[in-house]
Amino acid sequence: MVTKVPPRPAASRRLPRLLLAAGVAATTLMAVPQVTAQAAPAADGDAKSGGTTLTVAVSQSVDSLSPFLAQKLVSTSIHRLAYEYLTNYDAEDARVIPGLATAWTSSPDKLTWTYTIREDSTWSDGKKATAEDAAWTFGKMMSDPNAATANGSFTSNFKKVTAPDPRTLVIELKKPQATMTALDVPIVPKHVWEKVGDFSKFNNDQQFPIVGNGPFVITDFKVDQYIKMKPNKGFWRGAPKFDELVFKYYKDGDAAVAALQKGEVSFVSNLTPAQAAALKSAENIKVNDAPGRRFFALATNPGARSKDGKTFGNGHPALLDPAVRKALFLAVDRTTIVDKVFQGHAVEGEGYIPPRFGAYFWKPGAAQKRAYDPARAAQLLDQAGYRKNGEGKRVGKDGRPLDFRILCHATDPNDKAVGKYLQEWWGELGIGLKVECLDNVGDPWTKGDYDLAFDGWSVNPDPDYVLSIHTCGTLPATPKDTGATDNFICDKQFDTLYAQQSAEYDAAKRADLVKQMQSRLYDTGYMNIMAYPNALEAYRSDQIKSITTMPAAAGNLWGQDGYWSWWSAAPTPASTAAGSERESSNGVILGIGAAVVVVVGLGVLLGMRRRSTADDRE
Repeated sequence: MVTKVPPRPAASRRLPRLLLAAGVAATTLMAVPQVTAQAAPAADGDAKSGGTTLTVAVSQSVDSLSPFLAQKLVSTSIHRLAYEYLTNYDAEDARVIPGLATAWTSSPDKLTWTYTIREDSTWSDGKKATAEDAAWTFGKMMSDPNAATANGSFTSNFKKVTAPDPRTLVIELKKPQATMTALDVPIVPKHVWEKVGDFSKFNNDQQFPIVGNGPFVITDFKVDQYIKMKPNKGFWRGAPKFDELVFKYYKDGDAAVAALQKGEVSFVSNLTPAQAAALKSAENIKVNDAPGRRFFALATNPGARSKDGKTFGNGHPALLDPAVRKALFLAVDRTTIVDKVFQGHAVEGEGYIPPRFGAYFWKPGAAQKRAYDPARAAQLLDQAGYRKNGEGKRVGKDGRPLDFRILCHATDPNDKAVGKYLQEWWGELGIGLKVECLDNVGDPWTKGDYDLAFDGWSVNPDPDYVLSIHTCGTLPATPKDTGATDNFICDKQFDTLYAQQSAEYDAAKRADLVKQMQSRLYDTGYMNIMAYPNALEAYRSDQIKSITTMPAAAGNLWGQDGYWSWWSAAPTPASTAAGSERESSNGVILGIGAAVVVVVGLGVLLGMRRRSTADDRE
C-alpha cells in the first residue's frame, strides 16, 4: 500500500540507541518487560478444538509469504515470527541484541564482519540452523535481483559472504556499512529454498507447515482470510505460551472491533479515536494508546521512471514543477489534521523520521518550515503561471487545469477524512482533487498511474531501509518490473547523502547525515509528512493475561521490531482452563489452538510493496 504503512506509520521506538560500535560484540540479553492486564473469564473459543488461541485482526492483504518479496507490514511482521534475523532489538529500548548471531566483530578497517552463529537454533523440520543458511540467504540476494526485491539495500554493498564453519559467518564489504548490526533480513533454510526456481514468482504459500526457526511456524494461509501459526516447540528462547496464533483478515475496521467486543478476536490495531473511546469503557477490553512508529504522509508522483531511463504512468505533469508542490504543501493544515482527524491521538508531522526515534528526529527551522499559509500558496501559483480562469480554476500555460487524483486506501478512514479536507483547502486555490479510494492501491501505484497518494511507513530503530526507498537504485529496472522504490523519487543530492550515512560508523555524524537527508526530502516537496499517529490498539484482557509492549514505557504491540508481543503473550487462567475443558470433552490433544489471533492493522501497508492500507509498510 501506499500508506505504507504502517500503521501507516506512527513513530517507532521512542529513544532507540544507535548501532553498537564497530567491533563490539553483543553477548548479553536484557530481560523482556511485560505489561499485565486484568484477568477475566475467557470468551468461548472454537468448540472444535482445545488449547488457547490468540487471534489478531488485520486489515492489510499479504503481498507475499516469501521473505525475498514481502514488503507490507503484515507480511514482514509474520516473517519476524517465523524466521530469525542475525540480530534483534531489545523490547525495552530497541538497542541491538543477539538473534541468530550471538556475537559480532569487525576488522580494523571495518570491511570484514564476523558473526558467531548460535548453536541452539533449529529449523522446525529438525535440522540445525547454521552459518551456511545465512551465507546462502545473503548470497542469493547478491546473485539474483529477484531475491533482492524486498531487502536488496542491505546486501548491495556486500562483496563476499562465506561460512567457513557451521558457527561462523563472514561478510566482506566493498566499503564500510553502518547497518551491519541491523540487517533486518529473515534468514531462510538453505535446504528448502535452494530448490526454488524463479524467485520473482515463488510466494512460499503452497506447502505447509513452512519451515522456519522463529518462535512460530506458519501452518496455513488463505488469501484475505487468515494466516495460522503454531508455537515452535524447539525455539531457543522458549516456545510461545498460546497454542495457536491466528491473523484474521477484516476488510472493515468496524467489523473487527465488533469481533473484539464479542470475544471472537483477541486483538485489534489501528483503531479510530471514536473506536478507542468506545472500547475504553468496555468490559474485559484494554486500550493501548502510545506514541507510534509510523508517519502519515502525502506522496507526489515525481514522474514514474525506470533505471533504463524510460518514463511511464500518467502522473500530472504540473507536479514536476517545484512551485506547484510547494503550494500544495503550504495549503495543508497539519494542526487541523491532528485535532480533527486524529482527535489528538497524533503529533503534527515535520521530518521523515518520527519523534519516537530521538537520535534521528529532524524538524525544519523557522526559515525553512512551510507552515499553513494558503495566501502564500496562491501567490506562488500565480507567480509560476498557474492563474485562475473565469470559472475559478487554476490552469497552466498549456491551458490544462490543475485537477489531481489522489490514491486513497478504502479501508483507512483517515485517508478519506483527510481527503475531504484537501478537497476543501485546495479547492479554495482553484485546484480540483478526485479522491480515489481503492481496496488495492498497489497496482496503479507501481504503474505510476496516480498524481498523489496517501503514504506511510513504519520506521525501524535503524532508519536505513525507509531512507533507501527514495534512492535512484530502488527504481524498477524497466517499466515492466517492480522496484523497491516508494514513489519513484530519484534525487542525486539525496543519493549522495544516503551513501555517506550508510558508510558512517560514528553515531553522531551518521545522525547528522540522516537529518540532512530529511531536510533535502522536505525541500523537494515530493513527500509531505502530515502526522505521526499514535498506536491505537486494544486487546481482550480476559484472553490475554500479560503481553510485552515495545518500548517498555508507552510502547506499541502491533508491528514491533521483533517478536516480543505475540511470543510473550500469556493466556488468562480462565482461558487456559476453558481450552482444557474443551480438550477433555472433544478428545483433542493439547497444543492445537482453538483461539485465533487476528491483527487488524488499518493502514498497514505498501503495495507489492506495502500498499494496501495505511500501515502497509514496515
